[in-house]
Amino acid sequence: MSEEPRPGHGAPSGGPAEAGCSGAERPGGEGSADQPDADADADAGDGDGVPGRWGRGGRLRGVLLGGVAALLVAGGCGFLYGAHQQESDGAARNRALTDTGATDRVAGEVGNALARVFSYTPDGTAAAERSARTVLGGRAARQYQDLFGQVRDDLTEQRVTLSTRAVRTGVIELDGDRARLLVFLDQTSRRGDDAATTAAAQLTVTARLENDRWLIVDLKAR
Repeated sequence: MSEEPRPGHGAPSGGPAEAGCSGAERPGGEGSADQPDADADADAGDGDGVPGRWGRGGRLRGVLLGGVAALLVAGGCGFLYGAHQQESDGAARNRALTDTGATDRVAGEVGNALARVFSYTPDGTAAAERSARTVLGGRAARQYQDLFGQVRDDLTEQRVTLSTRAVRTGVIELDGDRARLLVFLDQTSRRGDDAATTAAAQLTVTARLENDRWLIVDLKAR
């Protein structure tokens, strides 16, 4: 949370990629960025004054709270295409360019995982945390645990409900057991009896294949 996918690859299982745009529409999920480093130090300090380590200005904290700034998902199409034109080194071993089945699989698993960990009800935050323990690893797991500990009581007290789905998942790189993705999320949040609000978020994700399943090991909000 600069290399990006090109048109015609990175479509997750369940639907073809939109013409002229890398990645695929994901109807639901239940669910130029530098390469994330799962072992690097997390970003420190949230812009809203709440301690946090997920992206500059507490952006990933915003994803968890459902209060992210709106980013037009459709507008990401051109960005993905243009950024990928700069990719040259390592293209021969990048399976995201050649292996549709493997690309579909990692895109689908990561999109569904993000939808699970960023969806909850006021009385159901424990379910999101249990999901996080099964789909997050490394730095991403530590960050999520720390962050949820900071906001858990507020979510329950303010009766916050959040529903998240991955609407576009583009695989930037797939090399062996390591993958990098750019994921666009749609989030619908509600506080108590207030009207629901909808926003979009964009995440850069690093995933690692462990025990035949893709584990998210790093997240950066853009």
